[in-house]
Amino acid sequence: MISALIGSFLFGMVIVLYILIVLGFPLGEYAMGGKYKILPKHMRIVFVFSIILQLAGVLVLLQTGGYLKLMLPAGITRGMCFFYAFYLTLNVIMNFMSQSKKEKLVMTPLSAITAACFWITAMNSCVIT
Repeated sequence: MISALIGSFLFGMVIVLYILIVLGFPLGEYAMGGKYKILPKHMRIVFVFSIILQLAGVLVLLQTGGYLKLMLPAGITRGMCFFYAFYLTLNVIMNFMSQSKKEKLVMTPLSAITAACFWITAMNSCVIT
């Protein structure tokens, strides 16, 4: 499923952004409502956990889409794919309500497309298996 590849690529772009934010690059306006240009060091640990969850999401999406074989049963990764789809749908709403113009203009469509990719992949996996 091409949606799994597109979603993984886009989620990967978010992972790179979050890594740069954790490293102290002035990209904080693209996350957390744009409150900080440079994220304070004590808040960067949250982004580290987010990066780990996003990497797991990429693996789930790739397995659910049939591009990767993990040791998790298809039903579990399908359920996880639906979870990420729902989470990203909520993320779209939060990004749209952001005070940060950069987050609203960049992250909202990025999250929306990624959420759609998770939804499409999850739904297609119900049909295939």
